[in-house]
Amino acid sequence: MDIQGLIDNLTPESLEQINKAFAKKQNKIPTYSYSQISFKELQKLVEIKNNKASDSFDEWFNNNIELKTEDIGFLNDLIENNEFLIESYKEEDLKVKFITPILNRIKFLDLTIPFRDFYEESLTYKTENFIFNGTTDFLISKGLEFPEEPYFFIQEFKKSIKNDDPRPQLLAELISAVELNKFNSMKGAYIVGAIWHFVILEKIGTNQYQYFISKLFNSTNIEDLKSIYQNLIFVKNKIFQMSQ
Repeated sequence: MDIQGLIDNLTPESLEQINKAFAKKQNKIPTYSYSQISFKELQKLVEIKNNKASDSFDEWFNNNIELKTEDIGFLNDLIENNEFLIESYKEEDLKVKFITPILNRIKFLDLTIPFRDFYEESLTYKTENFIFNGTTDFLISKGLEFPEEPYFFIQEFKKSIKNDDPRPQLLAELISAVELNKFNSMKGAYIVGAIWHFVILEKIGTNQYQYFISKLFNSTNIEDLKSIYQNLIFVKNKIFQMSQ
């Protein structure tokens, strides 16, 4: 059997062991990309557990933000124009036609603080044992020309969870931001087609974390979409308060 045939017959587990052995031999720290990391890999690197949400989202979701009539009209139009095709949208379709209009309307840019929303930004977190790096889909951060202190992430604009699982990717980003900012917690969200979940990650010890996942919000349902919109405005207001 030639070398290529041997490589083709290796199992993913064998390839992983070979890569780790090679990295160790080269005195290199293993690097994990946000876009490819799995729960299995994440749990080998850090101690992380999923806890029942209970009242973790109460302050966030029970906000008193009132939407204007024109905001509700905008959200209704967004559903009407996209509901039929939203589950068949590819990632960029979903991002441009449905997600970005919502984010732009909220207008995260604030020149007085300053902070704004960033797209396709690189993020790297390095420890003695591993490196997380890659490109984030969306984050809100202090800074204008480049992100200086991330506060909130959205991952990924995926059409179907069968294609990829955004949860470990989001969690790896939140862990990176918590450690880089020296925060105790970080918020985010992941989107699969029309479905949104909000996430809270908390640091509970050295290399130890817990996270909470909210109930699902179906963005083709107007009441759920209004809640999504209010939850994002709450994030903006909270970041504004923290940044002053």
